[in-house]
Amino acid sequence: MKLFRPVGVKELLKIIDLNLKRFPSRLPQQPIFYLVLNMDYAEEIASKWNIKDPVSDDAGYILEFKVQDAYITKYKIERAGNKNYKELWVPAEEL
Repeated sequence: MKLFRPVGVKELLKIIDLNLKRFPSRLPQQPIFYLVLNMDYAEEIASKWNIKDPVSDDAGYILEFKVQDAYITKYKIERAGNKNYKELWVPAEEL
């Protein structure tokens, strides 16, 4: 399954520091790691939300990657608002 992860500058730099092989650990106030199921939604997050977020350094990027269906299907698809806002919520401890 192809998935997308909108990130800001700080998260992107952490991912680069991890040799682009994994995502950084979540903070205690972030119990869920969300993955976006469609590019349109990812673009909206990166261009409309991340650029207004000082934690993201006012910049948004989109990472695109593939995950084996056999692994990812254990997570339920969640709607985060309108019908196009589809995400997979991975508990932070499983990341």
